[in-house]
Amino acid sequence: MKIGAPSMIDTLPEVPVERLPRVLLVEDDPQLRPALQRALASRFEVTAVASAEAAEGAVRVSRFDAILSDVHLGGVDGLEFLRRVHQIDGALPVLLMTGAPSLESAVRAVELGAIRYFLKPLRIEEVREALQAAVRKERSDGRRQEDAKLTAALRAMRMHYQPIVELARRRVVGYEALVRTAGRDPKALIDLATQLGREHELGRAVRQSVAANTETLPQGIDVYVNLQSIELCDEQLYAPDSPLSRLAPRVVLELTERAPLEAVPDLKDRLARLRKLGYRLAIDDLGAGYAGLTSVALVEPEVVKIDMSLIRDLHLNETKRRLVASLLTACRELEVQIVCEGVELPAERDALVELGCELFQGYLFARPAAGFPEPAW
Repeated sequence: MKIGAPSMIDTLPEVPVERLPRVLLVEDDPQLRPALQRALASRFEVTAVASAEAAEGAVRVSRFDAILSDVHLGGVDGLEFLRRVHQIDGALPVLLMTGAPSLESAVRAVELGAIRYFLKPLRIEEVREALQAAVRKERSDGRRQEDAKLTAALRAMRMHYQPIVELARRRVVGYEALVRTAGRDPKALIDLATQLGREHELGRAVRQSVAANTETLPQGIDVYVNLQSIELCDEQLYAPDSPLSRLAPRVVLELTERAPLEAVPDLKDRLARLRKLGYRLAIDDLGAGYAGLTSVALVEPEVVKIDMSLIRDLHLNETKRRLVASLLTACRELEVQIVCEGVELPAERDALVELGCELFQGYLFARPAAGFPEPAW
């Protein structure tokens, strides 16, 4: 995966204030449209358009939480617009309004999935409350759907492995465990777990799968497991009887920072607890995102992995060569192993060998695959 103490609330970065619900207002009356937009603006972010055609285009390119539309519009009317909207997004709540009500249009609106049917002149507070209720339901339903998606993805999850090789001796020294799940990009899976506050559940599922696979891995070969910084706050990680803890001396935990390590409370104590269990620690993606020299100073890792952004076309870029050379020198002085990841070209490999690199990972040697693939030399 390239994936609690109460005090954590005070140390994590401030959470942005939740945005106002986004409402699409469809009204062709040039006087009523701005008046309605102003009346709703205190509780909603309102996009106002004058036609069903413009509204349909807006729905196709933007995300809305609800729609408030007139029934009688020039061109495509509101009922036909309602039908088209639900072909695009069947869950998007649509509320209709009309100054010329009829039983036929009311029945048709219900059949097409409108959740309210207002008569003009509007009672604006009633409209506001109905929109807010629609948004709350839509968000609640959306949360349940996203939870179900994540649960299904966790059930379908499997681990692939990519070798880490010592080139001079042509031997595999480790395998990095990487999440794969049908129909969902691994990054999207991690993003979804983060959005739903289920990072610990995802991390536990990964560690359990890796533990089961590692039982079949020959002795002398390590397994590298990605660990999001937020997972350091999961007490199950430190349980001596957890599946991965029993294999800790064979495991390198790669700290992958989607949030700065400084935000983790009692970081030094948590890292010491992991080392006491037998784990070694690595800084992943050194040179990208938060993973800088400050992270090395905080963690004092046994391993660092140089990010592929510094490896890519290194043989053609003198600045990258000098940066990697400097990192190698610093890590040797600190007695930290370096893994160069993302190596894809023989020319990149050769340039890294000239600089003194010993451990490599990348498509040049093997792509991630189920089981433990053998590298190509």
